[in-house]
Amino acid sequence: MSQNQNDSNKERKLLVSRQYQQDNTIIKVKDVEIGGASHVVIAGPCSVESKHQLLTVAETLKQEGVKFLRGGAFKPRTSPYDFQGLGVEGLRLMKEAADKTGLITISEIMSKEQIDQAARYIDIFQIGARNMQNFELLKAVGRTKNPVLLKRGLSATLEEFLFAAEYIVHQGNTQVILIERGIRTFEKWTRNTLDISAVPLLKQETHLPVLVDVTHSTGRKDILLPCAKAALAAGADGIMIEVHPNPPEALSDAKQQINLEEFHQFWKGLRDSNLFH
Repeated sequence: MSQNQNDSNKERKLLVSRQYQQDNTIIKVKDVEIGGASHVVIAGPCSVESKHQLLTVAETLKQEGVKFLRGGAFKPRTSPYDFQGLGVEGLRLMKEAADKTGLITISEIMSKEQIDQAARYIDIFQIGARNMQNFELLKAVGRTKNPVLLKRGLSATLEEFLFAAEYIVHQGNTQVILIERGIRTFEKWTRNTLDISAVPLLKQETHLPVLVDVTHSTGRKDILLPCAKAALAAGADGIMIEVHPNPPEALSDAKQQINLEEFHQFWKGLRDSNLFH
């Protein structure tokens, strides 16, 4: 790339930047706002495993007043021998849970071929950390009308993160939600390292909503609540957390998912803080 091209890129105002748009982007799904005056909590199992498992979680979340249900149908796993998800059947179960509870559903897609299928069953597409720089997938969801939950890559800089979001917005879909989910460092006491500084930096540099996934960023049940409070104090628009009826039997992320009673305590602690509104 020539020096002139480099200079041109530096001078270009990204569509996701505060320079391009001063006002916060507020994403509205079924009369619920993300990025508005109120914080949101997204909760649910790492993987959709069965109808009973998903409905048990969904009905509990509904009773607790949570509006968003997450659940993985297509699972990108490090080992090819690990549970890969139920696929389309998992999406159907998400739709059934949504129809019964009224919750807004979120699930990960991993390829362009899954987009049309997923759009029939879920409300929000999730692009996981491993696909943050799958540029063809980013462009493809950018041509849809569904909101997109974009997770930061395991080793991605904030600049790379925003360029990934730019791929989506550049195609016409402005409904992008950013999620800090921890980055890979040398630290071993947590699953990843929660980059809390990413929250105010992203809020400063972009008009898009910013959430924090406390489950994947820590991998530890004992520090979920203080990390969630720290995220809100830093300016996050909401929290994502994994919840399972019986974590020890979970087919993925068994050690880091919390059970229904633990979620109740987490949710109460969050709501009782002066940070959640």
